[in-house]
Order: sequence, then C-alpha cells, then structure tokens
Amino acid sequence: MSTTWPYSPGDRGPEPSGASGASEGGVPAGGASGEGVAAPSGAAAPPGGRQVRRLSFDGASGVVPLARDFARQALYAWGWLPAASADQRAAAEDVLLVVSELVTNACLHAEGPDQLWITCDNKVIRIEVADRGTGQPSPRTPHRAGRPGGHGMFIVQRLCLDWGVVRTPGVAGKTVWAELGAPA
Repeated sequence: MSTTWPYSPGDRGPEPSGASGASEGGVPAGGASGEGVAAPSGAAAPPGGRQVRRLSFDGASGVVPLARDFARQALYAWGWLPAASADQRAAAEDVLLVVSELVTNACLHAEGPDQLWITCDNKVIRIEVADRGTGQPSPRTPHRAGRPGGHGMFIVQRLCLDWGVVRTPGVAGKTVWAELGAPA
C-alpha cells in the first residue's frame, strides 16, 4: 500500500534542533547531528514512549552503507539486536534492508538523500528518507523477479506494514516513509 499525504500521517513531534535522537516529547537524548544517540546496551524504547534518531547526509559519501550502519546502531540501542530468536533477527534484517532500499532509491531517482529518520516505539519502527526529488516512488508493474533492478519499492511494499510519501506544499522534495512491526 502506498499513500501520498500533504503532511505526515503520524505525529513525529518536533525534531530537536541539531539533535540526532529524542525520546517522546522531543527531549534530546544526546548526540550531534548525523551521529547515533548512545543508549544503554539492550535498552528499548520507553514504555508508551518512542525513540527518534536522525542522520543528515550533508556532504557524505557512501550514503547507503552509512545509513545501514546508522540503522544497525539504533537497533542495538533499542534492543532489537543482538537478536534472541530467528524471528527477531529477521525483523532487524528487514529494517536494514528497507533502509538500504529507500536510501538507494533516493540516490538513483532523487539527487540523493538529505536526511534519514528512524523512529521506534514498542510496536512499530518508522523509517523516513527525505530527498529533493519530484518523482513518485512506486513498485514496478509488472514485477519481474528474474531481471536486475526495479525491485526496491516492491521489496518495501512486501516487507512493510505501510509506506507512503509526504510532500510539504511550497517545499521542494519529499519524504518517503515506511513502517515495520516490532519483533515479538
């Protein structure tokens, strides 16, 4: 499912200025822009709360591996990794794959990504990639599994609970978002 909204459908709350992580209520959790926020090993999102991490790609090269490493660090901080079961490991790998696909699509079709947000509560992880592109991402139809290329949004559609695009009127670019369920 894909949804285009003129505004964010979820309440991400205010992004702390210059911060890369926040707990619910926009209180900075520490760290500088573009860096992960350190949390105690094995720490998960607070009960009823959420954790937010932001990565700016300003002037960065190798953005896909950078985004995957950033997401992996967040998963460790939130207790998704190390995984205790095969299902938890698969859920974490799905998150890393979706991050890779969204950032790769921004590189290939939208002049590169500007920022990556990863938000986690106890039920859902939300990935958002902002770029300056004007195009509308969509799975290729028909999907041809044996052919190279064109699988990114098909993969996102298959792995995620939902995904879509947010455009802000009067602002260039868009934010592509995807949501995955937390492991059991």
